[in-house]
Amino acid sequence: MSGQIYLNRAAKASANASAGTGPSASVLETLATRLAAPVDDATRSRASQHVLDWLASAQLGVVQPAASGFAALARESAPNICRAVAGQSVDWWYALQLNAALGNIMEMDDLHRTSILHPGPVIVPAAIAIAEKVGASGAELLDAIVRGYEATIRIGRALGTSHYKYFHNTSSCGSFGAAAAAASLLKLDHAKTVSALANAGSRTGGLWQMRHEACETKSLHNVMAAQTGVQSALLAAAGVRGPSQLLEGPQGLFAATTDQADPQAVVAQMGRGDGWLIHDVSFKPWPACRHAHPVIDAALALAKTMATRSVGQAADIRAIEVATYKSAIDFCNKPDPTTEAEAKFSLQHSVAITLLRGLAGELPQLIDFAVSNLADPNVVALRERVSVGEDAGLTSAFPNHYAARLKVTMSNGDVLNHLQEDAWGDPELPLSQEGLQAKFFMLFDAAGVERAVTQALLAATLALPMSTTVSDWTALWPNVVSQNSAQHT
Repeated sequence: MSGQIYLNRAAKASANASAGTGPSASVLETLATRLAAPVDDATRSRASQHVLDWLASAQLGVVQPAASGFAALARESAPNICRAVAGQSVDWWYALQLNAALGNIMEMDDLHRTSILHPGPVIVPAAIAIAEKVGASGAELLDAIVRGYEATIRIGRALGTSHYKYFHNTSSCGSFGAAAAAASLLKLDHAKTVSALANAGSRTGGLWQMRHEACETKSLHNVMAAQTGVQSALLAAAGVRGPSQLLEGPQGLFAATTDQADPQAVVAQMGRGDGWLIHDVSFKPWPACRHAHPVIDAALALAKTMATRSVGQAADIRAIEVATYKSAIDFCNKPDPTTEAEAKFSLQHSVAITLLRGLAGELPQLIDFAVSNLADPNVVALRERVSVGEDAGLTSAFPNHYAARLKVTMSNGDVLNHLQEDAWGDPELPLSQEGLQAKFFMLFDAAGVERAVTQALLAATLALPMSTTVSDWTALWPNVVSQNSAQHT
């Protein structure tokens, strides 16, 4: 009886919250009200760019060895209406699983700085799966993605860096975004959207231990976040309720997983003039961990300075000092990488290959992180001259800024310095539309897709706001075989 009384009181409190706007509204109730706001045309257009970015990363990801297990499981499902990036039409649940596994493999997925997560690899596949399931239009897909990004980012930025120390934010916060996107496409009302978010958060997770071993768990984190969010929305539609105070409650997510919870960060900037947070998300130009990007940008700047001043070549460099924020060191201090994944998480390797490329008037390439290039004598020699240390000022600026300071000392005693305060692709240094499309072509070319097919898909993706159904668009995805031997070299 007491439990029923509690439920009745909770229902009354929820009603008194006036659909998430009253004084007794929980954080998730307030968030759900925000998610019900209409999406403007400019924001839909922005969302189509993030779909473009995810699709390119996933297309090359599908032919990597890390995708093989996910692709094999998808092939076991019965053919159905949903499309996987590999070109298969499979059961929508398996399509979601494969698509969600692919977006992060190449380490070129989009990123939101202050929430320290990659929204695209979880939210875009989740939205596509439900959009195809319900026969949604392109505009409805993009609206759902915008709302998914909003939920993920708002909760991510509220968790703080103490959560990030142990938890993979893309996974632990991505489930909320997948739920929000699915709720949008299923047209759930306010109460059911709150339940979808709450139940998704109740089962969220993703521990960083997988960083220390060779495994595919990072992709699995994205899969489970996407599936958890979608399942929670479907169950909410069927009447399964969730705890509205899942975030701020005494045994909720904030209490359990962070020492720096800031509930206000979830509900801040919700005024009439505040735009959608997808506009604050960064695009990555380099195939490496985002924490390595500031040193790549700094190395390119110094290589340009060296070439302009004719101060010497790579062989004339005596020492390279990297100063950066603590999280970059925690994740990317790998002086002697032996795998492609380690190379992409190595400050030392990133600096070495970028200086060599930059001095030749070139930019870092996918091939630079391949295993076949890790033992190149010129790369090894330069990598061994790199020292890495923490800059307390840059640590305090993180995660609002991803920065690095680079100092190069030449054999003749000349010293060159460069401070990279933000990474290329961040709002302060945005990747242009031309740059984003060049990245799209580069990744599709590397996946072996014919240029004519790529061009047609590029146009169709940017035209998603006008697309009649999402299935019309996914029908254009190329057939690419996922196999162990189809790895980038």
